[in-house]
Amino acid sequence: MSALLNSFDAILSDLDGVVYAGPDPIHGAVESLNRAQREGTAVAYVTNNASRSVDAVAEHLNELGLSTDGEHVVSSAQSAARLAAERLGPGAPVHICGSPALTRCAEDAGLRVVREGERPRAVLQGFSPELGWQDLAEASYLLADPDVLWIASNTDMTIPKERGIAPGNGTLVSAVAAATRRDPLVAGKPGAAIFRTITERLGAERPVVLGDRLDTDILGAHEAGLPSIAVLTGVQTPQDLLNARTAERPTYVLENLRQLFRDYAAPEVESRGEGTAEARLAGRARAVAEGQTVTIDAGHESIEGWRAGMSAWWAAHPEAETATEAEIRWR
Repeated sequence: MSALLNSFDAILSDLDGVVYAGPDPIHGAVESLNRAQREGTAVAYVTNNASRSVDAVAEHLNELGLSTDGEHVVSSAQSAARLAAERLGPGAPVHICGSPALTRCAEDAGLRVVREGERPRAVLQGFSPELGWQDLAEASYLLADPDVLWIASNTDMTIPKERGIAPGNGTLVSAVAAATRRDPLVAGKPGAAIFRTITERLGAERPVVLGDRLDTDILGAHEAGLPSIAVLTGVQTPQDLLNARTAERPTYVLENLRQLFRDYAAPEVESRGEGTAEARLAGRARAVAEGQTVTIDAGHESIEGWRAGMSAWWAAHPEAETATEAEIRWR
């Protein structure tokens, strides 16, 4: 066995819930990502947060102690602007329902941002804590025209903040969707394009996606055909991972980023057919999935126990189109 990090030449890392929660860094994240860079692994940041420019994100990361720049950050705002430019061509008029950062990305992509009262060819919607009802209403009025393209930077329903979990851009997109009975094109995660953009920029051959969310980071890795690491410092719990549908199951599971530098042993799995499987982890954990129950023999709530439980349950339910509901028993 060798340290997990040795398998990859680049980390494509999420931010919220992985690097920081609100303004504060997550314990161990800065030291671990800086160490990865020092040891020769490229580190880039892939964020669905469309409220800040990539340079502002990089500056914030530098303030937290990370060593990076805007070339190593890609945002869903950039992806939304690029998608609009590809669909509509240079100079196309667009309305912005979002932050000044989204406006700058649109302008950088060669689009023309219109004022209220002008007819756009697209509405670009991204998160901003300053958005109000009038902003959502204006987007809805414009989108009553079916010929106006609607692009959302992302549809994350929640954002981890220093005081807890807060509503994300997906809640604002849902409000406009309810008013217009339309669904947007989604530019950021879980779409594959945002990962391909940064992978090509880095020239990486063996990248891995690092994130805390199943429906954006891990699903996006699946969409891009990349391995993924779920870290348990953000939104999802271990039981969320165990119950995940097939398209949202991570390749690896870590408690924190320090475990990137430790040996990673995958459980040995034996499928017994008819929804039954067993997983063993080198004398440290054993799990049996049978019926609707996963029985785990390991230290209570240990990461080894959870990994064994996940492996057994996933082997017993290899083709889950929706989230499952396993009963967990620790023994």
